[in-house]
Amino acid sequence: MPTFPTSGVQEARTALAARLRELRLDAGITGKELAARCDWSVAKSSRIENAVTAPSDADIRAWCAACGDDGQAADLIAANRQADALYLQWKRVQRTGMKRLAESSAKLYERTRLFRVYASHVIPGYLQTPGYATALMGTIAAFRGTPDDVGEAVEVRMRRARVVHEGDHRFATLIEENVLHHRVGDENVMAGQLGSLLAAMSLPSMSIGIVPAAAGREAVMWPLEQFTVFDDARIHVELLAAKVTITAPGELDIYLRAFARLTELAVYGPEARALILKAIAAQS
Repeated sequence: MPTFPTSGVQEARTALAARLRELRLDAGITGKELAARCDWSVAKSSRIENAVTAPSDADIRAWCAACGDDGQAADLIAANRQADALYLQWKRVQRTGMKRLAESSAKLYERTRLFRVYASHVIPGYLQTPGYATALMGTIAAFRGTPDDVGEAVEVRMRRARVVHEGDHRFATLIEENVLHHRVGDENVMAGQLGSLLAAMSLPSMSIGIVPAAAGREAVMWPLEQFTVFDDARIHVELLAAKVTITAPGELDIYLRAFARLTELAVYGPEARALILKAIAAQS
């Protein structure tokens, strides 16, 4: 049984299930009769109608046919896929490799004016060096068993990162101190990445804050999942198994409030540089 990690995803599933139920009721048939027409168990039709199980495209077509209204299938399938887009399993989007995933977000990066990024696991993609990105993507590809197109994916990521230097984009970046010490690649890769991070602090478009490991956590009690805010309209949350897209206003507000509180915990300027230099020294 799938789980939906945000209320926005569940709301989309519930709305679709309600439309399917209305279609059945309009047809004047019971759940048991619908199941018989589709050659399903009654339990399956009940799970779909109660938003417990997400239907496949074929399930929706069969449901509409059983209700004598094939004309509804296309719209319902589109709604189902939109709900799917809110929760994308990495194994699905990376099944042909990592290049396609990197390409899919290029236009979003180009049109976004204000990026707010909280990094609790790894250096944000737009600040990664080629060496760091190669080591990181190689580890991910090996762990997830995806096709190895790391070299091509890194090239796409580097092209996407040009937004840091081009156009009128602005970046507010918060990085947990532990990310500076989490080794990705060898010590040379890490030293290069941390040196590049120091250089990025001088960019006019860039604000970089480091959240010290010793910071008090009264306002935000624990490191959160890594997330990126695109303007004020969309948030991507990175989980181990999936990327969650948040667009519901209430959920957007929760993450924006968390980002604001983390901003208060972070240190900037000389204090941030000192933490990065400390991490560089620890690599040797």
